[in-house]
Amino acid sequence: MTVVTITESPMTVEELLAVVRGSRVELDDGARRRIAAGRAVVDRVLDTREAVYGLTTQVGHGKDTRLTEEEIRGEQLFLVMSHSGGIGAALPTDVIRAALAVRLNGIARGGSGAGVPVAEVLVAMLNAGVHPVVPEISSVGAGDLGPMASMAQVAVGAGRAEYRGELLPGGEALRRAGITPLVLGGKDGLALISANAVSVGQAALVVDRADRAAEAADLAAALSMEATGANVSVLHPAVARAKGIAGQTAAADHLRGVLAGSALTGPGGARSVQDALSFRVVPQVHGALREYVAAARSAVTTELNAAADNPLVSVDDGVLISNGNFHPMVLAIGFDAVRVALAHVGQLSERRMAHLWEAFFRQMSEGTPRPPSEGAPPPSPPYGVQLRYTAAALLPELVQAAAPATLDTPPLDLGVEDHGTGAPLAVRRTDQALGMLEDLLAIELLLAHDVIAGSAAAVTGAGTAEILRTLEDAVAGAEPYADAVHAALRSRFPAR
Repeated sequence: MTVVTITESPMTVEELLAVVRGSRVELDDGARRRIAAGRAVVDRVLDTREAVYGLTTQVGHGKDTRLTEEEIRGEQLFLVMSHSGGIGAALPTDVIRAALAVRLNGIARGGSGAGVPVAEVLVAMLNAGVHPVVPEISSVGAGDLGPMASMAQVAVGAGRAEYRGELLPGGEALRRAGITPLVLGGKDGLALISANAVSVGQAALVVDRADRAAEAADLAAALSMEATGANVSVLHPAVARAKGIAGQTAAADHLRGVLAGSALTGPGGARSVQDALSFRVVPQVHGALREYVAAARSAVTTELNAAADNPLVSVDDGVLISNGNFHPMVLAIGFDAVRVALAHVGQLSERRMAHLWEAFFRQMSEGTPRPPSEGAPPPSPPYGVQLRYTAAALLPELVQAAAPATLDTPPLDLGVEDHGTGAPLAVRRTDQALGMLEDLLAIELLLAHDVIAGSAAAVTGAGTAEILRTLEDAVAGAEPYADAVHAALRSRFPAR
């Protein structure tokens, strides 16, 4: 089993995904020292009894209400137990593991003021597979307070958790895993809940999925180019050089590789000097998706390694500072932007289907089906044709999913919390939009297959011939029709 070590150095998205997929987690000595240094600042402030939000005062609208010494002792547990409301389905295990790892890495920055035992219990939960049960809906993206409190409750032996496939009370799950429940002190409770670990963790999963979707979109476009005899001049390296956008260059390079060896790339391969825009601007639109996914990945990496706590412990200055680092604004807007890019890619896919539809029925009217090769199975049913109207129904859903999720959070807590980022919704909607785009791409691939199956021309592109063979294997006896294509795409672009 691989091991991911949490250090003072930045964690990569790839390391986070490794933890999600089961890698063991360790905390190195440097990270322990950094965490301890942050906790020492908290302890010194507690000794002075100065007013510090969430430590010696209440939270939210009670920010200016001082706590008695007895109240200070119970405040951290109260915060954990009082903030865990939520509704909806339980978050998937991969999101929970991502969130636990994000919070652990955030605590290792030293800015949370949590004690070393807090980090150690998160390590133990990840390694043992104790996964808190967390409702999907409760956070407005100004700190994922509700979801994080549900996870923190399990750390202290309360709440509910899944352990080895069984739903259990949190304390029982810890007992079976051999983990001693955490006893909260100092700023531990607030450090556990005042973070955007669910938004950031799920965002890492979604951006990884988006990378794969961008590559799958190129495959669908390339197969449609083969099916319709498109002009591949749009992929010439000089075009991308003239524009100077890295994402466009990457899309064009990928498409050229997929089509290498195709008759389209030879003299007289294209049917027209210039195609419809849904073919002609594929590198530009697919490139834009790559650009915004890259920006979202950058935002995820930044938040993953940020000290985003309030109050923030500045170890170097020896003080706690009230601040707004819990607002992941760049990440939230970034995922709104990714959905717009996904919708444009979906528009191109759906509009290429109109040309594929025309090509299919033109073939039928001309009556020139491709002769079957010796020993070949009978032609597959026209799966893509059957799903053409389904694709048309999907597109408006994808377009509507592109609406901003970051602008509608109402004021909360007597107007003290009068802005939210909407980050959890932005990330969740992007995940849903990716599912819609994947469905569209699957249908486009099937429809391109239908056209190619009725053509006398062979598909000879290095990548397009491979995806066509994969499609023909996948659709043999498959119900429902698009499921096999999803499986084929997943096998070509496995999770990283």
